[in-house]
Amino acid sequence: MHFVILLVALFTTCYNEKNSEWVNSVEKETPYKCLVLKFGTSLLTVGTDRLSLDVMSALVQQVAKLHGAGLELVIVTSGAVAAGREKLGTLRRVKGIPVKQMLASVGQSRLMADYTGLFEAHSIVVAQALLTKRDLMDRAGYLNARNTLLGLIERRVIPIVNENDVVSADEIHDLKFGDNDNLSAMVASLIDADLLVILTDINGLYTADPRRDPTATLIPEVVNIDAEIEKLGTDTASSSGTGGMITKIEAAKFATSCGITMIIADGREPDILTRVLSGSAICTRFLPATSKLESRKRWMLSGLGIRGKVVIDNGAAEALKVKNRSLLATGIKDVSGSFARGEVVDICTLEGAKVGTGIVNYSSEDIKAIKGRHSEEIVPLLGYNYGDEVVHRNNLVIV
Repeated sequence: MHFVILLVALFTTCYNEKNSEWVNSVEKETPYKCLVLKFGTSLLTVGTDRLSLDVMSALVQQVAKLHGAGLELVIVTSGAVAAGREKLGTLRRVKGIPVKQMLASVGQSRLMADYTGLFEAHSIVVAQALLTKRDLMDRAGYLNARNTLLGLIERRVIPIVNENDVVSADEIHDLKFGDNDNLSAMVASLIDADLLVILTDINGLYTADPRRDPTATLIPEVVNIDAEIEKLGTDTASSSGTGGMITKIEAAKFATSCGITMIIADGREPDILTRVLSGSAICTRFLPATSKLESRKRWMLSGLGIRGKVVIDNGAAEALKVKNRSLLATGIKDVSGSFARGEVVDICTLEGAKVGTGIVNYSSEDIKAIKGRHSEEIVPLLGYNYGDEVVHRNNLVIV
């Protein structure tokens, strides 16, 4: 008996020493301090119709290790609907928004109970954060969500984020994230994360769907998300998930445009998070397309507060993109939507290509009156002047 106790103590000491060495190396070497980790439904259910506590436990153990290394962490999780479907088995084959919302209502509490219990074993406190697009569409809501998440992180609490499916509106265009890949990218931007890791049941982006094409090869690094990369986003969503490679590429496009690195990796692999941070994981890494944008510009770029669209000619597009100029009325060809002064609009070319997003100095009705006109004509047309610029370059984000 004494020998067994001694053996266990020796093993524990060796494990703790090894873990301590890893913690110290992470603190010194990793360029990432703030991480968003997204766990997909297909990963959490292992392709079944119920949550796998074994998978969740393994993921939580890895997250606890990162937490112990001093990293700032937020989890974006799927699985509420799957958890609800397991409880209400009679509804498995029933479709429709109300049923999905009912399943999410039942499943969300169970999902959080599982996470809470698993993290308590590591003496880590977690907090539930349910978000909808409506919450983030106005600047005040955006800042409230940001301050709440940052406050939790500062207190070493791990926020666990999910879309509020109970109240989110699938049937209303643009009022639902629709998938947690895009939600995770939004959360990463919201909290100024350095790295977004999307864990799923595939280890990255391939040249073709590896489940159908045996010649498909993994793309280890994406520097620029161009048309070729976007074409690779063939939807391979599992029956239990709502995303697929298409939504992951969309998430990568947004995250990297905000200066955030994004990684897609197979969450079923042992110690995948440790290996992602050490650089030894087999995965796809999307490199930032720019340096980190200030918070206000990230909010503008997110599209959550868009109230309309301004269409400009090619000369104005060149002035904005190449010469870093402000948008003047003379270059505007058309306006759509109804918006007030100070709201956010998309700026597009005549062909429909998005040039950028900006905060307007004039309302939609004002811009209709002055579009195509020179700055000196603004006062005669409107009777007042809020400036020569319809969108000042300091309130403009070019995509």
